[in-house]
Amino acid sequence: MKGVILDIVPEAAIVDISHAVQPYDVLDGALAISQAYSYFPTGTVHVVVVDPGVGTTRRPIIASSDGYHFVAPDNGVLSMVYAREERIHVRHITSEHYFRQPVSQTFHGRDIFAPVGAYLAKQVDSHKFGEEIEDFVKFAAPRPKPMGENRVRAVVLKVDRFGNLITNVTPQDIPALFTTKPAAFKITVGSKEITEIHSTFAEGAPGEVFGVLGSMGYLEIAANRASAAQLTGAVKGSEVSLFLGESAAAGKGA
Repeated sequence: MKGVILDIVPEAAIVDISHAVQPYDVLDGALAISQAYSYFPTGTVHVVVVDPGVGTTRRPIIASSDGYHFVAPDNGVLSMVYAREERIHVRHITSEHYFRQPVSQTFHGRDIFAPVGAYLAKQVDSHKFGEEIEDFVKFAAPRPKPMGENRVRAVVLKVDRFGNLITNVTPQDIPALFTTKPAAFKITVGSKEITEIHSTFAEGAPGEVFGVLGSMGYLEIAANRASAAQLTGAVKGSEVSLFLGESAAAGKGA
């Protein structure tokens, strides 16, 4: 893919955002690009390839916001970008003369997405690649769900390479959890109950599992220089229960 890009636009600066997205995991890819894209210079072209449907009838698309272009399969991998951007236009890529020929049915990253991204970087207007569409695929990321007055059910969205459990809870979902002196709370995940939220990883005692507001803007379940995933036995998709106020004292029986 890099060779294809450099052959078309030799002066391109190519940056690898991540090679750690889980294979076939469109949500993981959506998280990765949504957390990274806005830190790049205006005009950056993002090539986002998490494509379990390669070679099928799923469409290749260009999504253009005020500041960026995204080249990707139309499978929802840009869903969290759509949610963050106020204005975005999506086009179905049909102009095959921009593709690398012959097009492999198993490697559209090399033969479709990379060359289209390169031509966009070369200032080819996005409207030349195909017609605008409105029925592009998007999904809503899982949101915490209230379970009664003082209990919230959440989920582990991702486990990073340090073993931190990244949940889908944000300060907007439960503001009281992220104040300087939060009200009584308890978080259960896997085999552990968490009753502390620290501002840094280093504040945690050895062997302690605690909460921290991570750089992605989500509540993370973490441990100081240890894997919270191993300590809790939790994995991606594991349920996270948050008990607030009186429910915190009642614990799992609430």
